[in-house]
Amino acid sequence: MKQGIHPTYYADAQVICACGNTWTTGSTIKTIHTDVCSKCHPFYTGEQRIVDTEGQVDRFYKKLQARQQYLEDKEARDTARTSPDRPITDLDLGKRATEALAKAEITTVGQIMDLLVKGEAAVLAIEGFGRKSLSDMKKRLRGFGYELPEAAEEIVV
Repeated sequence: MKQGIHPTYYADAQVICACGNTWTTGSTIKTIHTDVCSKCHPFYTGEQRIVDTEGQVDRFYKKLQARQQYLEDKEARDTARTSPDRPITDLDLGKRATEALAKAEITTVGQIMDLLVKGEAAVLAIEGFGRKSLSDMKKRLRGFGYELPEAAEEIVV
């Protein structure tokens, strides 16, 4: 063994646990502080408790809560996005189509969806609202996430 390169060995090193338990052992450090020992560790005591020395459990619960909040916010945004109370102007159908719907007193997406349940012919019956406006409107409604009724999918010639 080379002289002068090894740390000092203490045969009577003191180990102190956070629970108050102390014992002696051999070590290169004179005093050792630990958070858990065989007297307080859940594995040895049979007690169900979480040993959290660095706040890892709290960080996990914060992440879990943040994820839950994100999902709730996303659900609220999706619900608002497909709301039947959304104004027609949000669809950006163009000036002529928007004015034709306004003249027919249709101001919300819910009113359009009610007309689409009756079929495309009911929407095309609106004066000044043609096939091009109808196809644009259906594309925009799908883009916002609205489910179009089956009657709206039928092509009426």
